Amino acid sequence: MDRAALRPRAAALRVRAALRLRTAEPEPPTKPEPPAKAEPAKGRRSARTRDAERGGRRPLPFPLRLLAMLFAFAFMVAFAVVLARLTLEPSPASESLVHSNLRPGRSLRAYLDQPELRDAVKQIGGNLLLGVPFGVLVPVVAPRARGLVRVLLLTASVMLLVEFAQGALVTGRAFDVDDVILNTAGALVGYLLVGRRMGRAVHARERRV
Repeated sequence: MDRAALRPRAAALRVRAALRLRTAEPEPPTKPEPPAKAEPAKGRRSARTRDAERGGRRPLPFPLRLLAMLFAFAFMVAFAVVLARLTLEPSPASESLVHSNLRPGRSLRAYLDQPELRDAVKQIGGNLLLGVPFGVLVPVVAPRARGLVRVLLLTASVMLLVEFAQGALVTGRAFDVDDVILNTAGALVGYLLVGRRMGRAVHARERRV
């Protein structure tokens, strides 16, 4: 047989042998992957940290809450008696001196125009003090009226009734819208300083996760 004819066949055999050797070679071992680390429970930790940051408060036990409400109610009743004596007691001597005031600020200007500062402080400070107990006691006695707007609306409503009773039923007394404004401002001061904290301490709500 001719050697030139055998050369292509020998080359083909070599290629086939090389392919067989490559397929027979074992693959290099792969490195085992490190086990996945367990991730911390972010949801639980975040919830706990949120509770700690918020400073979740637990409500007082029912007996203590009831006792606090009874004390606040007793003070409210005592305050109502004092308020009635101060505002609804007839004053015949001043019947010709008092006049109804429906313009906000009119009586305030009259108080400030008095020659002695003591008289102005007595009138303005007295009306402010009459409203302070509303801002302090209402959030404790009535949990549903703990909001600032509700306390102010309740105070204004009660004082409006008192002023209407003064002007219509009591001798020597008159309706004055400035008194209602000052009483409501006093309730605002009492609520911001004491009443809001007392209401939260007595009627604290449980935090829900």
